Amino acid sequence: MSKNLENIKHITNGDYIVIPIETGYIKPNENLNSIINPAKEIMEDGDYLVIAETPVSVSQGRLVDESNYSPSLKAKFLTTVWSKYLWGYVFGPILGIKKRTIKNLRRLPKETYAHKEVVLQLYGLKHALKPASEAGIDLSNAPGTCVSLLPENPQKVAKQLKAEIGKNVCVMIIDTDATYKKNGKYFTGLPIAIDGIEANKGVIGYVKGQLGENMGSTPLGCSENISVEEGLKIANIAEDYQKSLATEMSTIHSVKSVLGTDESSVTIEALDSITHTPAVIIRKK
Repeated sequence: MSKNLENIKHITNGDYIVIPIETGYIKPNENLNSIINPAKEIMEDGDYLVIAETPVSVSQGRLVDESNYSPSLKAKFLTTVWSKYLWGYVFGPILGIKKRTIKNLRRLPKETYAHKEVVLQLYGLKHALKPASEAGIDLSNAPGTCVSLLPENPQKVAKQLKAEIGKNVCVMIIDTDATYKKNGKYFTGLPIAIDGIEANKGVIGYVKGQLGENMGSTPLGCSENISVEEGLKIANIAEDYQKSLATEMSTIHSVKSVLGTDESSVTIEALDSITHTPAVIIRKK
């Protein structure tokens, strides 16, 4: 029998109940107790705890200050000619990528030069050639000119968090960047994903994905050995909830509307001024 949810915020999504875990901004090198402590109280055996990748990365201190990188000619070319013009006006419309992505590409500022340099140096050309969301680097939930990289060893983190919760639950860390399906195979441009999803495909995965089926958010690591289909289903229920939030900062361009400040002027205090939902509990009804 499910615990009484009368006094706990929740919604239903088909056959599932979604219970958000709301916190302040999880700061660099801070533990994840603000997620784990309520999870311990609310979760039941068989529940899923789905955590966004960025709070995990920030808690690990995986922030990079892009102002420390001097853009090369290659980075400038990839930003302006390749991403802004070729993808924004030619490849993007031909392949039918999201109109929001095309709009964002067409207004790429010069400040993006340093971002491309970071991608080139840390992940290489195959990720830098991807026009947006390169290597899963998050620009929207980090202070100042910092960005957050993907978490280190998300599967290990998921297993550790399950052990802290101390119940028979499934902990999953996800990224909103897509997993695709083509010819019966699952793949993603992201550097990492759960077993069963071919990862680290970079721009090749992105292009191939536009010709296949977008399956939604990518499970990066999981405490259990689950099927790709189950992982994707649960990840997408979590993403559906995130998309419903007024405070969602899915891209760098949404930062200004949520926080009321320019992207490069974001402070930890500003990030901490809004309610964050870094995780949701998902329970079968």
